[in-house]
Amino acid sequence: MTPSADTILFNAALLTMDPARPSATALAIEGGKIVALGEDAEVLALRGPSTKLIDAKGRTVMPGLNESHIHLFVGAVELSQLSLFEQSGFETIKGLIRAYAAESPDLPIVLCGSADYTILGDGRSLDRHVLDEILPDRPLALMSPDHHTVWANTAALDKAGLLHGRALSAGNAVVMGEDGLATGELQEAEAFGPIYELTASGGRDKLGMVSGLDPASPPSPEERAADKDVLERGLKHLASHGITSFQNMDGNRYTLELLAELEREGRLLCRGRVPAHYVSGSVEEALDRAEEMRDACDTAMLTSGAVKFFIDGVLDSYTAVMSAPYEGRPDWSGEPRFEPGFFKSVCAQADARGLQIAVHSIGDRATEIVLDAFAEARTQNGARDSRHRIEHLEVVREEDFARLKELGVTASMQPPHPPGQCGLPFEPTITRIGKANWPRAYAWRRMRDEGIPLILSSDWPVSSVNPWASIHSAMTRQPWHESQPDNRQTLDEALRAYTTTAAYAEFAEGSKGMLREGFLADVVLLDRDLGATAPDDMAEVRALLTICDGKVTHEAPAL
Repeated sequence: MTPSADTILFNAALLTMDPARPSATALAIEGGKIVALGEDAEVLALRGPSTKLIDAKGRTVMPGLNESHIHLFVGAVELSQLSLFEQSGFETIKGLIRAYAAESPDLPIVLCGSADYTILGDGRSLDRHVLDEILPDRPLALMSPDHHTVWANTAALDKAGLLHGRALSAGNAVVMGEDGLATGELQEAEAFGPIYELTASGGRDKLGMVSGLDPASPPSPEERAADKDVLERGLKHLASHGITSFQNMDGNRYTLELLAELEREGRLLCRGRVPAHYVSGSVEEALDRAEEMRDACDTAMLTSGAVKFFIDGVLDSYTAVMSAPYEGRPDWSGEPRFEPGFFKSVCAQADARGLQIAVHSIGDRATEIVLDAFAEARTQNGARDSRHRIEHLEVVREEDFARLKELGVTASMQPPHPPGQCGLPFEPTITRIGKANWPRAYAWRRMRDEGIPLILSSDWPVSSVNPWASIHSAMTRQPWHESQPDNRQTLDEALRAYTTTAAYAEFAEGSKGMLREGFLADVVLLDRDLGATAPDDMAEVRALLTICDGKVTHEAPAL
């Protein structure tokens, strides 16, 4: 008796990403696995009385997308916050913020996102006095698009205990004014963590990013339930874009526990990988937590086994660590979060435990420090298939491209991030980079030319999680100066960075990232044939149907 499939998609332009069989017209799913690919007639022979048949009508069916750098908990929370993306001018943002505050009278702090560094225009900078003019009687804070700077009004600073400053570790700062009080600018997570503690969630969503620790007091059952609902909302948002896997770039045991509970409840709509995040404190205790997280979750839907570090900040706030001083600041090139010798020791210890390492590194000196640490880990522990990653790599020294290849590093980069892409202004970023560095900035093509594994992502909520906006940016990016090479990616290159190479980055290339018999049934049906879609139109692509583990996680009304 011929077995029947649970689901069959047919009349499709299958884009398998499998070099052994690049295309087909139909596939069958049974029990969470792909059981057949081929032409319509042969695959439709597997239909039974309960098989769900889906006519793709000639549209593309491809592997579910793997978002390899996001902050799920934070992004899910921000779905309900006011976004100031592409808004500018004092009067404009004042009107938007006051209207939002009036609609939300019970918020303990009015928190708004995507406030660009140049949002006021005319060279004006945000500070507490500007925000006091907008909302003088309630705590108010604005987050930059890159999530590395917060500007708070006087009420928020006072309530958070930051108005008179606070001693912080390297790379974090409460910027102080000549009057001896905080200006309102808070640089990096340790500085603005107390602001997030004022939110309705008590900042639980930010702990994986700010400290990597769990809530100081165990959340109540009601709070845990609310946090799971928030995470599920974020997962639904991912699924609506055709995403079937995500790799988180912050984490703690609490986040992993919530996702594990969602999995047991049948509510984990995407496969996830969650690292432990080390910020400070006992290295041994932090790495113990990372191992505990790895051992606690190792299912087809949820894994850990990685540790995340930040070595620097971002260019726009002068917190990225550069080899040469910033233009206009001859005595400042940034300060690393960790002393380089200490960071070598930490990475060697993490590597010795078999943990994958992912490091946020934006400045060229920061990446040099990270590569030195990876090399030290290899010297101490021997070479292994570690697949350590560097996140962002926005500026790289000439000599470090070869080192990235030699050390087997995966380059994790974000097409929406270069200046001029996805609505971002050119300034102040290109000035911060420095003209001499422009040819080696956001160097996607150089990474490929050197044979360095390249994965692409959004860094949501820093940018929209929509992978098609990211792929559009990757395929259409224009240089801002003639000294820059052509970094545009082909459709195949961009898709592989979101599928096969993204799976490789999490040691899962043997089970996902391709449409192949025996692989996990993670599939997306798009609203068009990608092969007939111009690069300029890629941002308009939409997911009509998303299937993860053989189950429908998103279905558009148009289907």
